[in-house]
Amino acid sequence: MLGVIEGFAVVLIIAAVGYAFAAIRRDRGPDPKAALTSVIYYVTNPALMFILLAEAPVEEVLRTFAPAALLIAVASGAVYAGLSFLFFRRSAADTAVGAMSASYANAGNIGLPIALYAVGSSTPVVSVLMAQLLVLAPAYLAVFSFTQRRRAASGPGALAAGNRARVRPLAVLAAVVRPFANPVTLATLAGLALALTGLRLPAVLWEPVSLLGHASVPLLLLTFGMSLYGQNLLGTAAVRTDVLVSTAVKLLAAPLLGYAVGRWIFGLDGVDLFGVVVMSALPTAQNVYLFSHQFGMKSVIARDVVFLTSILSFPVILLAAVLLA
Repeated sequence: MLGVIEGFAVVLIIAAVGYAFAAIRRDRGPDPKAALTSVIYYVTNPALMFILLAEAPVEEVLRTFAPAALLIAVASGAVYAGLSFLFFRRSAADTAVGAMSASYANAGNIGLPIALYAVGSSTPVVSVLMAQLLVLAPAYLAVFSFTQRRRAASGPGALAAGNRARVRPLAVLAAVVRPFANPVTLATLAGLALALTGLRLPAVLWEPVSLLGHASVPLLLLTFGMSLYGQNLLGTAAVRTDVLVSTAVKLLAAPLLGYAVGRWIFGLDGVDLFGVVVMSALPTAQNVYLFSHQFGMKSVIARDVVFLTSILSFPVILLAAVLLA
């Protein structure tokens, strides 16, 4: 339990520094969040994924933890999608955003310190990242891309029905490849290749990549804290139900599914089971907001779920530590 408290303390302190910076910043120059986000997306986060995968016990991860993480995420997204279609009947686009918010965990910047301090290993984080980056993210981005194209085709400026029916092979190929053609996924695949082959980079290359990777977590937490300043929580009444249901699935249903999957399907116990449950209870990743915003979805759903789960996940994980101690 002390590890959970220490892990969250690290997260909250650095995020609080970012929030304080945004609150007291007086210069009128460009918003630093945009520049920091680009550095994280293109440089430090890929470096972090590369070093984590290159040093991971890949056989153990692929045999147990990554399949468990994927199954939990798919089940959580399915729970939200079922509730959305049955009870508040949202569109496919809105349902996709809510489902991703309910199933895509913030393993990169919050999960890593929590795992290191509370679980004592990065294996649970690596498992979640592999499942999300190699399977979940491409799948959700494909859905986002499909709904975006369908919405554009049915809009006021759409082409004639005959032209809309044409399917361009290059456009289809681009839609399939695009979810994989990003720096983080490519770095993850490169790190996985090193781990599977047993190859190691020379120290002169490994050290700078390692330094850049270890800079990713504090930069992400700083940026996250800055993004919280001035945020109007649950200010959009039209999506309030979506936000609350997605938050409940992420913080209540997902940890219960994590326990059930880990204990009764994969036969885990002790610290391994605790690691799976903790990763299931992590807050929603900011990437969900970035992805939904990029594809023109209702990103306000993801924004508010990220905010709520980031606050409320601490007591959930602390309770898991007490119950599974």
